[in-house]
Amino acid sequence: MGKRIDYYDDPKAPTANNLVPSVNVFVVNERDEVLMIRRTDNDNWAVPGGALGLGASVPDAAVRKTLEVTGITCVITGTIGIYSDPKHIIYYTSDGEARQEFSLVFAAYPLAGEPTPSDESKDVVWVPKHELTGYRMDRSMRLRVEHFLAGGPTYIG
Repeated sequence: MGKRIDYYDDPKAPTANNLVPSVNVFVVNERDEVLMIRRTDNDNWAVPGGALGLGASVPDAAVRKTLEVTGITCVITGTIGIYSDPKHIIYYTSDGEARQEFSLVFAAYPLAGEPTPSDESKDVVWVPKHELTGYRMDRSMRLRVEHFLAGGPTYIG
């Protein structure tokens, strides 16, 4: 598996050659814990998510990607924000793709399942909200976490 490298406002970053809509999901359980994954492609922590494919609606993609990456089925309950910063480039070493950031971020609650790692997640854990900022993550995911913890309004940027 190739690696994912995140660049932000970096003159050494590759030029974006793709824009892929993606989703991220803050799944919060009854203990007020957030579902987090440790990514296999960069070893950073993140909330589950992934690319929106053809033929899928945005909420269906969010639920599907969460299940695929974590083993947890969820229900979308709201929107955290829209993230589309052209200064954030995501480079995939496996195929040379350099994506400009574009992610729709949602809140959800779990319905069923047990945290289960996948090809994309080496660890899947429930994290108390007050511990989220202690996890290593890319600056773009940290921004999403900060907006989530602040509780609104919906971020658009």
